[in-house]
Amino acid sequence: MGIVFDIQKFSVHDGPGIRTSVFLKGCNLSCIWCHNPESIKSKPQLAFESSLCIGCRECEARCENQAHDFTDGAHRIDFTRCTACGSCVKGCLAEALKIYGKEMSVSRVMDEIISDRIYYERSGGGVTFTGGEPTMQFDFLMELIGACRGEGIHVCVETNGILSDEKRRRLAETVDLFLIDYKATPSALHKELTGMGSEEVLKTLAFLEKMGRPVILRCPMIQGVNDSENHFAEIRRIRDTYTNIRQVEIMAYHSTGRKKWETLGIPYRLEQLESVAPEQKKRWEEMLRDQKEKQDSLEEQTQ
Repeated sequence: MGIVFDIQKFSVHDGPGIRTSVFLKGCNLSCIWCHNPESIKSKPQLAFESSLCIGCRECEARCENQAHDFTDGAHRIDFTRCTACGSCVKGCLAEALKIYGKEMSVSRVMDEIISDRIYYERSGGGVTFTGGEPTMQFDFLMELIGACRGEGIHVCVETNGILSDEKRRRLAETVDLFLIDYKATPSALHKELTGMGSEEVLKTLAFLEKMGRPVILRCPMIQGVNDSENHFAEIRRIRDTYTNIRQVEIMAYHSTGRKKWETLGIPYRLEQLESVAPEQKKRWEEMLRDQKEKQDSLEEQTQ
């Protein structure tokens, strides 16, 4: 059994082809820009959309832990009291409350995955296990991977790369494609922004190259936070060093996750930051090209 907070069908941005993305709860990082903050904690948790609340107070009547309060007519939640039992959610006709995360068996998740097998076969797709950090539920993840391999389904794992040697080895033996995040340079900044340094990420990349396992390097880019020349230079170095890296993707910051932090009762440090404009993303992608690539491109255009 594991804790799953979402299963997205017909995903086309988490690996090749049409995929089913399975989001597992729990993460060993605390990225300040996280667009899935509901994934950070390992256990199910309550979320509250205040704009939908109609003030019926049914949640207050159902909650055994006095987590809901309507003093002065405003609905407030003490999330420290909440056990995510779901009683209040069942009584909320306005759907202002929801639980992120539910316990699922391997067979139940596999039913969801297998139901779209025809789309994987036609598009060269498969399943992507993501999160959060899916390796936080390692035994559950490995059982899912084994079940997918038994069905002949292509498996991607999206990971932050901060793994033990044992996890690296076992994943390398079974996963078809890795989507690995590289978030900031230098390591001290990586730690400031995420809670941990980047050394283990580089160890994972080196190990996967040794094992001949393909990688797509994904780089979350937040304007004014980690978009330095130094960081782009390091991304280029990593790309050119590890021959198993198939491509590098810029994951431009978007503010759509901001509201989730509020619904979970968690302060958000980037409250004033807006989504990255498409033009800025293109400039960042241009920065990934080294001088030789630019020169080759220019020569092709002039021939």
